[in-house]
Amino acid sequence: MFDTLLQQATSLAPVWVYLVAAGFVFLEDAVFIGFLIPGETAAVLVGVDASRGHIELAIAVAAVVLAAVLGDSVGYEVGRRFGRPLMASRLLTTRRARLDAAAERLARRGGSAVLAGRFFAFGRAAMPALAGIAHMPYPRFLVWNGLGGLAWGAAAVLVGYLAGDSYRAVTDRVGPAAAAVAGVVVVALVVSHRLRRRRQRTSSVT
Repeated sequence: MFDTLLQQATSLAPVWVYLVAAGFVFLEDAVFIGFLIPGETAAVLVGVDASRGHIELAIAVAAVVLAAVLGDSVGYEVGRRFGRPLMASRLLTTRRARLDAAAERLARRGGSAVLAGRFFAFGRAAMPALAGIAHMPYPRFLVWNGLGGLAWGAAAVLVGYLAGDSYRAVTDRVGPAAAAVAGVVVVALVVSHRLRRRRQRTSSVT
């Protein structure tokens, strides 16, 4: 049903295409239980529409990235305020094991778990709220959320743009492809952090 609605939305005026795609991305992240809302499909389809010349690629990327970051921020606040009652609800009973595993990853890895979660449907729906439940400082959350939203949003839209009308053949591979992008980003951040610490140690010795 959602996929049909998304495909129909691409026949609307450009402003509505941006809004519909951004809305799906936002809701997937913001409501904590957006496991069935195809935010990633929306991001890919808006890229397909850009490849047809119906909308602007840059605006599409900006809309998806902004929706991802804002949606995660709302999801964080939902988790901080209402997360524990939601976690105890029957609605999440069937996902309890996966939620517990995600919470454990967050406790072990901190911000990098927020970034990595962006590249998997379950993580996009659950990780922001779990960060709120864990009372991760919001500035720290926002940095990792922004990096994840930028990398995931750009990757998903560009996959649709490059695939064009053959997007169905690659939609199932968006997750792995985006995960690879996330891996590159995480490695770059870790290397940068270690180099900075090494320079600091060197300067303190001298």
